[in-house]
Amino acid sequence: MLSRLRSNAVLYARPAPGQATGRGRPRRYGAKLGSVSELARRLRDQATPLKVFLYGRHREVLAVETVVMHRRLKCPVRVVWVFRQTRFVAFFSTDLRLSPEQIIEYYGARWKIESGFKEIKQELGSTSCQARTADAVTNHLQFCLMAATLTWIYADRIVPDPQRRHVVKGRASFAFSDVRRLIADAALDPDFMRLWPGERKAPKNGFAALLLRLVA
Repeated sequence: MLSRLRSNAVLYARPAPGQATGRGRPRRYGAKLGSVSELARRLRDQATPLKVFLYGRHREVLAVETVVMHRRLKCPVRVVWVFRQTRFVAFFSTDLRLSPEQIIEYYGARWKIESGFKEIKQELGSTSCQARTADAVTNHLQFCLMAATLTWIYADRIVPDPQRRHVVKGRASFAFSDVRRLIADAALDPDFMRLWPGERKAPKNGFAALLLRLVA
């Protein structure tokens, strides 16, 4: 599991190995360390710069990490505090083999997944399906996924990059809607169908066949 910690979550030290506990089962948690925000204030002076790849480019962040016990998860976790000017964010992973750089990069990559869901639902209309049978709903979703794949394949091959329709200050990358607009303009061009010579016998579903040829 890899996620973000709340600032008021309480963390505990790992129990010392071989510590005598007397009667009963061995202790699972060590001393109470305090909340995430309290530990951030104490550990800020120990933070060191790390180089990570986030949002398409290499960046340098100020971070510190430690392994603690999480009472809700009932297992040790690696916590990474990333400090900005007056704020911080705390990420954790139950996989103790991950380095602090990997934890930060993996969490940053989650935004691309959310963006992909938005593209399929809003840009391509996967939530607007009015079909009533299970097969029809499945086919609609698969066509939306195919359209998303074709759009990004097209975006990877065009030169130069498309211009943003809605300019955002400090952001040079294009959006999914910009590529979709280019494809729509190209598909409405009278010369678009010249890429595929006419067939003597029309297929049963010409539109589906065209999409499958594009994917191939």
